[in-house]
Amino acid sequence: MTLDNRKITKELTNKIKTTYIKNSAASLSACTLCPRNCKADRNSGKTGFCGVDSTIYLARAALHMWEEPCISGKKGSGAVFFSGCGLRCCFCQNHDIAIGSRGLPVTVERLSEIFLELKEKGAANINLVTGTHYVPQIVQALDMAGEKGMDLPVVYNSSGYEKIETLELLEGYVDVYLPDMKYMESELAQKFSHAADYPETAKAAIGEMVRQTGKCEFGEDGYIRKGTIVRHLILPGHTRNSVKVLKYLHETYGDNIYISIMNQYTPVRIFDTCKELNRKVTKREYEKVLDAAVDMGIKNGFIQEGETASESFIPDFDYEGVEKNIP
Repeated sequence: MTLDNRKITKELTNKIKTTYIKNSAASLSACTLCPRNCKADRNSGKTGFCGVDSTIYLARAALHMWEEPCISGKKGSGAVFFSGCGLRCCFCQNHDIAIGSRGLPVTVERLSEIFLELKEKGAANINLVTGTHYVPQIVQALDMAGEKGMDLPVVYNSSGYEKIETLELLEGYVDVYLPDMKYMESELAQKFSHAADYPETAKAAIGEMVRQTGKCEFGEDGYIRKGTIVRHLILPGHTRNSVKVLKYLHETYGDNIYISIMNQYTPVRIFDTCKELNRKVTKREYEKVLDAAVDMGIKNGFIQEGETASESFIPDFDYEGVEKNIP
């Protein structure tokens, strides 16, 4: 293939993708961006399962220091917290924004400006937190920001409950995928997230993420440049589920991904029906899961040390960085 032909092919691919994204934005009239497939007419102001209409709502856009070291580092990750969520776990520490009850409306143009402002503040990357239900608008905002010099790596921070068709819209835009793999047990997924299909859905989604990014690559400064880091949050009383998750990830992807094993579960409300969630994960439970990870031969990963199960680690959703500062 000649260079001219390659250029023509790339331009044609971009045109096809642009049309696809516009059609996806239009499809918000019967939204199927997430696995819930609720078909809500979000363009007409109706809210989907995610809790929001087609208007972009943000709760915070600021430097975030509490991600994995290769994402936050000393600079901080440029975390953009979107309101709404297509999974809505009962134990979510970001509950207020997950149900769409908090957030300020912004335009696609303003979202692109926020990306650029985070770059100016010294962010190591742009970290899109729970943006599934806004993917078409996010892609448009990234295009706008890119035209004005936004060249930071883009991190897609996700529950793992994603559709392959939606992830395909992000190919070429996202450098690092940061999904959860919450459950291998459908019963737990149904009990805590009303999503019995979570295990199979997340497996397929993570497979697509790894296909797009390939093996993890890091810069000389220690920051990740591309790849997939899969997070798993241990839940109190459910170490068996955790060991199953780690076993699946390691047997499927080996050293092609990093696994982040988290003990930071924080009970932010009192549960009547899921009483096991009314406490933190014990040191013994965490060590049991870590021992299992070592026995499996997992080497590429992150663990948490010290007291991380605290509400002080939950960001203040005070709309920092959302509104434009006018001198």
